[in-house]
Amino acid sequence: MGTPLTPAHRSWRTRVFIATWLSYVGFYFCRTPFSKAKDAIGDEMHWDAATLGNVWTAYLITYALGQFLASRMGPKLGPRRNLLIGMAVSIGVTVAMGIALSWQVMAGLVAVNGLAQATGWSGNVGTMASWFHKHERGRVMGAWSTNFTVGALASGWVMAAVLGVANWRWCFYTGALVLSGVWLLFSAFQRDRPEDLGLAPIDDPATPEDEARTSEAPTRGIGLSRTAWTNLLLVAGFYFFAKFIRYGLWSWAAYFLSHNYHLDKSEAALYSTAFDVVGIPGVFVTGWISDRYFQSRRGEIALIMMLGMMVATGLLMAFGGASVTVFVILLAAVGFTLYGPDALLTGAGAMDIGSRRLATFAAATISGFGSIGAVVQELVISRMYNPSADGLAPIFGMLFGSATLATVFCGVLVVRNRRGGKGI
Repeated sequence: MGTPLTPAHRSWRTRVFIATWLSYVGFYFCRTPFSKAKDAIGDEMHWDAATLGNVWTAYLITYALGQFLASRMGPKLGPRRNLLIGMAVSIGVTVAMGIALSWQVMAGLVAVNGLAQATGWSGNVGTMASWFHKHERGRVMGAWSTNFTVGALASGWVMAAVLGVANWRWCFYTGALVLSGVWLLFSAFQRDRPEDLGLAPIDDPATPEDEARTSEAPTRGIGLSRTAWTNLLLVAGFYFFAKFIRYGLWSWAAYFLSHNYHLDKSEAALYSTAFDVVGIPGVFVTGWISDRYFQSRRGEIALIMMLGMMVATGLLMAFGGASVTVFVILLAAVGFTLYGPDALLTGAGAMDIGSRRLATFAAATISGFGSIGAVVQELVISRMYNPSADGLAPIFGMLFGSATLATVFCGVLVVRNRRGGKGI
């Protein structure tokens, strides 16, 4: 099935897998510090929730814009160059964040970091598309996509430990140090494609579905067919609402645990990682099932998981305010059901839509739409939250509504696939 693999292919695939996986884990160490230290920063700098929300919104806006820039610039520069530049810039501005003295300066620095961080997902997915066959991408990307759950989890634990022994500024210094080490490993082990090493390209044999798809006239200037564009937009719509939920909980869970459940800052940062801890098996299981039982059809297993997430967010809306234990358990349940379809549709799904040649473009476009959802949640939650009243009930209700709409987009994708629409 596809290009036979030589020992050199297998050796380099292992190196590339490790390098790209570590790269995206490392990105989180320069992305997480502000969110995990948000409460401590607010206390020392006398910034309220709205100001903190404005600062992080600057990051999210440029991160979204950066995704769309990456969809064009990434294929031109190549993943390796794009990622090395992005990591280097992120390291520099993260160090500078540790000495920022005003919210305006902090906002400017996190905005630059957003552009740098936007190189991460699409560049690494584009690399993986050149090294793995389509029939194995579900399980491979299921394992590989644990990078963003492990990244969020490991960086969250580290930031919680740092906050327990040092000033919040050390969260930024520590994150920059970790990503610096990853930069060196990535430079040594990553290559964009087998051809760069004199190896044969890893191609899949054409299936009847592929032939039907490629027989359509490509859209001018990009090369995607009308069917592929429709699938791309459906996954992008799903990701808008999925990332609304993911970033809403990732950005604010520690803050809520501190302010509403009265945990200290280190405990709040630690307990908030339950979302990521349980997300790891969710990612792996979802990817494996898509290849083992759904013949690499990503949408169907994603829809099943999203229906589960509707239940989890519904319970969060109804019972999340009861106690810290209930909140953390339901936070974990949302993580398990969300991270799997999130990783599958934006990783292996983007590869299937864009193929080897346009995987970087597809991944960047999908992530760009998702990042708009992340911007919206930060603006809305920071203004909706009211610490003197029950500020969480309407926020939990909004998360349930987002889960419902994300599920609708998944459902349409599955219907198209069942009707022969060549979905994913």
